[in-house]
Amino acid sequence: MKTIVLCLLIVGALAAPSRKPIFHRGLNRIVGGQEATPGQFPYQLSFQDTSFGFEFHFCGASIYNEHWAVCAGHCVQGEDMNNPDYLQVVAGDHTLYHDEGHEQKVVLSKIIQHEDYNSFTISNDVSVLHLSKALTFNDRVDSILQSEKEFLGDCVVSGWGTTTEGGQSPANLHYVEVPTVTDAECRKNYGDSEIEDSMICAGLLEGGKDACQGDSGGPLACNGHLTGIVSWGYGCARPNYPGVYAEVAHFKSWIEANTV
Repeated sequence: MKTIVLCLLIVGALAAPSRKPIFHRGLNRIVGGQEATPGQFPYQLSFQDTSFGFEFHFCGASIYNEHWAVCAGHCVQGEDMNNPDYLQVVAGDHTLYHDEGHEQKVVLSKIIQHEDYNSFTISNDVSVLHLSKALTFNDRVDSILQSEKEFLGDCVVSGWGTTTEGGQSPANLHYVEVPTVTDAECRKNYGDSEIEDSMICAGLLEGGKDACQGDSGGPLACNGHLTGIVSWGYGCARPNYPGVYAEVAHFKSWIEANTV
């Protein structure tokens, strides 16, 4: 049975819970952002399940090269790693489920989840997706370079998700600009043991404008590089709880070794 993937924990606004969220598919959010222009984020992928008899977007992902994509580990938890022919990525998409002539739909041939992924601590929340055929790069479809070191500054996270906590998902791709937050600042509210060195936080500490999971598995891009993979967080655009991402620089060697 498939594990349902999540992005939002329903918790009280005043206190952090004692454990991290349980993941349910499709509860992914971009809050306080705006609609992207078509082709603005050519590395953005929609990760979809077709086993229901229709296309169901449940996570985001990023183009690594023509044959591989980078995603979160929790997005693929419980999936058939060696025969995921019921899963596909869509490149060049802007409006979900509407063919605009730029989309490239590719079925997966293999999934590799980090061998040390932990669904309780959300540690090592990274996976790579092998495509059954190569993408064709153009002005709407292209890869994104990986960050090689920790980044502090303004970034952008993109995805298809509700624009308010508990609201409706937009049909069109959205994005929000958020600053990274130091590990020390992030740990003040999440707790020292919750934020690992392999994670990076981004969002406004005052709340109101936050990735808030921003479409699980999707990209946090900083200075033109893939810096984070949308992983987890408490609530949605709540004060003092920025979004938490798998830090790509920490997993760069692992990604390279598993995409050959």
